[in-house]
Amino acid sequence: MRGHPDRPSVVPWFALAVVTALATFGAERLGLPSAALFVALFVATGFALASVGPSGVPRKAAMTAQAVLGVEIGTLLQRDTLSGLGSGWIAVVLVCLGTLLLSLAAGAMLGLHRDVDHLTGALALVAGGASGLVAITQELGGDERVVAVVQYLRVLLVTASLPLVATVVFSADTSAGPSVTTSAGTAEWYVDVAFVVVCAGIGIVLAKVLRLPAPALLGPLIVSAAADLLGFGFGAAVPTVLLTVAYFAIGWQAGLRFTVASLRSIGRVLPWALLLIIAIAVGCALLGLVLVQTTSISPYEAYLATTPGGVYAVLAIAAATGVNVTFVVAAQIVRVFMMLFAVPVGARIYQRRHPRAN
Repeated sequence: MRGHPDRPSVVPWFALAVVTALATFGAERLGLPSAALFVALFVATGFALASVGPSGVPRKAAMTAQAVLGVEIGTLLQRDTLSGLGSGWIAVVLVCLGTLLLSLAAGAMLGLHRDVDHLTGALALVAGGASGLVAITQELGGDERVVAVVQYLRVLLVTASLPLVATVVFSADTSAGPSVTTSAGTAEWYVDVAFVVVCAGIGIVLAKVLRLPAPALLGPLIVSAAADLLGFGFGAAVPTVLLTVAYFAIGWQAGLRFTVASLRSIGRVLPWALLLIIAIAVGCALLGLVLVQTTSISPYEAYLATTPGGVYAVLAIAAATGVNVTFVVAAQIVRVFMMLFAVPVGARIYQRRHPRAN
């Protein structure tokens, strides 16, 4: 029996947490991308379809998860990384704008499907910030179930195709070069926790004062990014356990809303979504030609810099093949930030012009 979302029963939540944690551990051992978030999504979907899970994630918990994720994304914006763009930053921004327009065009086409509205289609195919987009979709008025599944399909497809394209198309040796791990903070755990709390608290208040859409995500993101860029980050990072729990909450938020009917509906959407994802990937590769013509990077580096997803996979392959890692990662981070800022604003404008769509 499901409990009320504001008064959750302990047993369903405990069972959901245990199964999700075990499944995530297994998925990470297999090297699946974005394991914590999307395993939580699929496990929660199973619980929802079996009618044995909680009724939903409490709003305060969802907002807290968004804030933690916002701080994490903000810490990606490092001064040293951005300086790697050099004089090519204008071309990178233009390519990112092209990627945004390409994503929105594909989203509009997905919105023509009878099972998807236009706003959900746009959110589902935005090429960047999958976890952030899933976290704020419900708040923006879209169907987070469709967005979560299609976004994961994009991340999975792009990540899986990276080694194949690198070796077959560009003849790159992906077995060479140094290994890469994701960035980690150098501060003590209590400094990390304090950094998250301060950035989240100040960020949410600031975002509400400025009336930003999705304040729980964008506010902390802005504050943590500013702190790092201004040298007030103190080497802090979001603790891994806290970030994992946030990913769980975001995945559960979408998964627990699934029904058999919605699952069938999304199943009808996926073939069309898959074709559009491939079209976006090809379009982004063509946009990479702009970087080749305007900067000193190679076609292979341009491909990595414009790949629509899989930032950490791109980082690993770029390092393993001995290319300009700094430029590639900087371009990827600019893309993610641009998508996460442009999409909520665009969704707000859409809601005002189409109030009946909410």
